Amino acid sequence: MKLSTKYFGEIDCGEEDVIRFPEGIFAFEEEKEFVLLPFSGSDGTLLCLQSVATPQLAFVVMNPFALHLEYAPVLQPEELEGLGVKDSRELCYYVLCVVKNPVSTSTVNMKCPVAINDETQTGAQVILDTDEYGMRHLLSEFQAGEGSSC
Repeated sequence: MKLSTKYFGEIDCGEEDVIRFPEGIFAFEEEKEFVLLPFSGSDGTLLCLQSVATPQLAFVVMNPFALHLEYAPVLQPEELEGLGVKDSRELCYYVLCVVKNPVSTSTVNMKCPVAINDETQTGAQVILDTDEYGMRHLLSEFQAGEGSSC
C-alpha cells in the first residue's frame, strides 16, 4: 500500500508492517494504526512512528536500550494480556523523543514507553508503575552507544 508520511514523503509498505494500537497513543486515542520507519544513518536507534491514517502525525521514537542498557520496563498483568505475552521481556520498546535545538536539549519519555509485540504487530503506550524513570530525560544524560537493539 502507498502511505503518505511526514518525514519520508510517499512510501510503499505492506499490511504486515502495520502495528495496531487498540487504545491508540496517549492524546491520540483515535489513531489506531502506525508503522515504524528508521531514520537513515541511525542504525535503527532513531525511528519514526508514523500514523497510517494521518500523514502529518508522526512521533520521533528511540530504542531506549541504546540509551540506557539497564532499562527494564515492567508492565502490569492486564497490559501484558492485552499485548498477548506473559512477560515484559517478550516485547520491544520505544520511547518518545521531543527533538529540540540544540539536540542535546532534546528529551525522551522513559516513563511512558510504546510496547510492541513484534509477533502480532500489536502495540500500546503504557505508564510504568515506578519512580525510576521520568517523562523528560535529557538526551545528554545518556552516553552514546551504550546499549543494543530490540
